[in-house]
Amino acid sequence: MEDDRVWAFEESLWTGDAQHYRESIDEHCLMVVPMPPYVLEGEAAVQAVSDTPRWDRVTLSDRHIVRPQEGLIVVGYTAHAQRGEEGYVAHCTSTYRRLAHDEWRVVQHQQTPPLVAEARG
Repeated sequence: MEDDRVWAFEESLWTGDAQHYRESIDEHCLMVVPMPPYVLEGEAAVQAVSDTPRWDRVTLSDRHIVRPQEGLIVVGYTAHAQRGEEGYVAHCTSTYRRLAHDEWRVVQHQQTPPLVAEARG
């Protein structure tokens, strides 16, 4: 999958509907998200994200793509998402595996909001 398609696919996971999300996530996906239960796998991962409201728009910055072997793509980026007045920022990774020609599924996704260190006086 070419880089432009990778990024369009990743953006669609933030803004697409629940059905698109279900079709894009592998049944063996492992996710780490910044809310309980934090670590999800398989159907629990798909269900947790499918049931949340979609973002109106997302911008992906600090984008990186690596292809460690044929049929495997790993992306890293910072997401800036917006839903109405609500904003969200997270550093993310996703890993895709190819099932067949032009058929890819997410097998790993992780989101880490920026860490804020406490000021010490």
